Amino acid sequence: MAADILIVDDEADIRMQMAGILEDEGFETREAANSAQAYSAVAARQPSLVILDVWLNASEHDGLQILENIKRDHPSLPIIMISGHGTFDMAVSATKIGAYDFISKPFKTDVLLHTIDRALSEAKLRRENEELQKLTGGGITGLIGDSVQIQDVRKAIEKVAATESRVMITGAPGAGKSLVARLIHKNSTRADGPFVVLNCASLEPETIDAALFGVEATEHDRRKIGVLEEAHGGTLLLDEVADMSLETQGKIVRVLHSQKFQRLGGDTWVDVNVRVLATTNRDLNALIEQGVFREDLYYRLNVVPLAIPPLSARRGDIPALVTYLMDRSATAKGRTARALGDDALAALQGYGWPGNVWELSNVLERLLILAPGDSCDLIGADSVSAALNESEEENLVGWGNAAEVMSLPLREAREAFERDYLLFHLTRFGGNISRTAEFVGMDRAALHRKLKGLGMNGGPKQKAVG
Repeated sequence: MAADILIVDDEADIRMQMAGILEDEGFETREAANSAQAYSAVAARQPSLVILDVWLNASEHDGLQILENIKRDHPSLPIIMISGHGTFDMAVSATKIGAYDFISKPFKTDVLLHTIDRALSEAKLRRENEELQKLTGGGITGLIGDSVQIQDVRKAIEKVAATESRVMITGAPGAGKSLVARLIHKNSTRADGPFVVLNCASLEPETIDAALFGVEATEHDRRKIGVLEEAHGGTLLLDEVADMSLETQGKIVRVLHSQKFQRLGGDTWVDVNVRVLATTNRDLNALIEQGVFREDLYYRLNVVPLAIPPLSARRGDIPALVTYLMDRSATAKGRTARALGDDALAALQGYGWPGNVWELSNVLERLLILAPGDSCDLIGADSVSAALNESEEENLVGWGNAAEVMSLPLREAREAFERDYLLFHLTRFGGNISRTAEFVGMDRAALHRKLKGLGMNGGPKQKAVG
C-alpha cells in the first residue's frame, strides 16, 4: 500500500504541485489549507507523513502550533516543515517540538522526495523493531527446519502472502502462529506498511473496543489511536481471536464489511484499508455451536485456513532448532553456546513438547545455565532429563515406566523395554521405519517383524508397557 501524505499549505498552487509530484511517485495525498482542515484530516485517519507549512493565512493556528498539537496526539507521526521565510531559530524550534526536518521554499523536488523517503524509512524501521519485540520478545525471526511439515507451511505462506485474502492461522500455543502471520505480511504487497498485533487474550472486554477503534480526544486526554487505524495500509493480526466478546465480534464483522468505524466518544468516521489475519488455538466450530463465537465472523476471517503443526509432528526439525535457539540464548546471556550429544538430542526428539517451540527454547536456556561441565563439554541426556523436570516425564516417550517394568518377569520386562525403546525412536523419527531401522541397527524388514511381534503394527500411536 502507498504511503498516505497530508499536505498542509495555504497556497492551492503549491498543494497541487506537491500532490502531483508525490502522486507521480506512487504516494497517496490529501490536502489541507488551514489548521481546522489539517486537524480534521488527521482525525479522519492518521496519515503516514505530514508536510506542513509554517505560515498559514486565514488559519487559527500557524504551522508550529499545528505541529505541537499533532505531535501531542501522534508522537510517532513524521512531520516535515516547509517555509519560504524560515530562519535558523525557527528550524531549531520546529525540531525541538518534534519536526523530522525543515525545508526552505522554493524546494528542489529531489530534496523533498529524499527527505520524505528518509522519514518514512526511519518510521518503518522503528515500527518494525517495536513490532518484532512485541511479537517475538527478540525471538525466532524465521521458520527453522526442513521437515515436510514446515516446508508445506513455507509454501502456503508464499501462496497466500501474494493475495489480499484474510487468513485464519490455527495451532497449539507456542507452535509459531504469530510468526507465520508476520511472515505472511513480510512477503505481501503490504510489506512496507505497518504490521500491528492485537492480543485479544490479554484484553478485558471493557478495554478491547478502545484498543480496536481508539478513543476520541477529550478536554483532559489526547486522542488515542486504535490498532485498526494504526494498521492502515498494512496488516492487523487479531491474535487469539476467540477471546473477544460477542459484542466486539459483531463490531469487527461490520468493520470487515465496510472498513469504516468511529472512535469511542467520537462522531467522525475513520476510513481504513487493512488486511486482517487472525490466530487461534481453540476449536472455533465448537465455540460456534456453544454460541460464544459468531458464525459470520468465522466465515469472514477463515477465507484461507492455515494450520501450523505442533513441534511433536516435526521432530526432525529439533536438531536445527536446538542449534538456532542455543546460539540465540547464549548471545543474549553473554555466554558460549553448548553443544548437545546424540543421546541428548534423542531425548529431546522423544519428548512430547506440549509447549512446542517456546518450551524447547526455555529448556535449552535452562541447559545453558545449569548443565554441568565446561562450554566445550557435550550436554548429555541426563541433563536433558533434569531440565525437562520429573513432573513432565509423562511427555517423554518410554520414560517413567521403570517401577512397572521392574515388577514383571524377565521375558515380559524385556518385551516392555523393547516396545518402549522402539516406540521412543519411532516417535523421534516421526514414524519413519527406514531411519529408525538405520539408527537401531536392524534391517528394515526385521524391524517390521519385530514391531509386529511386539503388537506395534500401529507404530508411534500405540504405546504398550507390558
